[in-house]
Amino acid sequence: MLSISFFNFGNECVTSKWGPNDQIGSANLISNQNTLEALKLVKQGKSHGLGVVIEPGMPAFPPRYTQLQVVQPDQHFGRVAIGDYGWDMSANDDVLQMWLGTGSQIDSLGHLGESQEFYNCTPGKEFAFINGMTKFGIEKIPPLVGRGVLLDMTSLKNVKFMKGGEPITVDDIKRAAKKQNIKFKDGDIIIFHTGWTDAKLKQNPQEWVSTEPGITNDAARYLASLNPMAVGSDTWGVGAVPPIEGDKVFYDHVTLIKENGIYILETMNTGRLASEGVSEFLFVLGQAKLKGAVQMIINPVALW
Repeated sequence: MLSISFFNFGNECVTSKWGPNDQIGSANLISNQNTLEALKLVKQGKSHGLGVVIEPGMPAFPPRYTQLQVVQPDQHFGRVAIGDYGWDMSANDDVLQMWLGTGSQIDSLGHLGESQEFYNCTPGKEFAFINGMTKFGIEKIPPLVGRGVLLDMTSLKNVKFMKGGEPITVDDIKRAAKKQNIKFKDGDIIIFHTGWTDAKLKQNPQEWVSTEPGITNDAARYLASLNPMAVGSDTWGVGAVPPIEGDKVFYDHVTLIKENGIYILETMNTGRLASEGVSEFLFVLGQAKLKGAVQMIINPVALW
């Protein structure tokens, strides 16, 4: 299996295998052949949106928030200021103020780096500006289509949901794959079901956003070696919070995004897939293309 890991020697940064000017990372793994193979997984005609409902006041990594206003511009007191169309038009519009890294989301390759350096050895000062990124923006990401793989950690561990801070190790990943008869392929979208969001998002939102089960730093490196297109989870951050002793919190993001150009999918709505025993599916994501955005709220579709 071809690995895309970038090996660092000291402080030396090694540029992407797709070239020093690459901006889409693991999306380079999309191919006609992989798409056609993934289409074969649709046998029952079922579909499921992997995005959770995003609503004002929902918990999010601080200081993120969501505010929504529904307005009727210049229609107050019977005004028809939106235009005379020859009939009594009534209309609603909406105004949204939010952090795009709220709820179900994709992290672009410009999201997280280390020591002010990001994917493909790019200094943050070269591309990150208050009015948007000039590299790695959400609009650069092509439609992500491929084989989705769900690793059901609740089934592996025989629990309804994993506990906050509980680690997902390399051994856990290998055992889950063996139990579910999954053989990883280049370009997979690997998603973990921990039961965390189903159990905690509504019932205990403060606990949900304060801690989470997730992958260890070593597991992130192992996942990168599998050459996936994206790694995701039904948790808000993918990595364990708090991390196990010796690990760095959120360093899975550095390994996946900065060092390997692998996209991260957070707060995926995986409960139905787990309950129906779906291990493989066609994954389709076409995110909104807001130029220069770092993250984007998403609702990928799983089909099987």
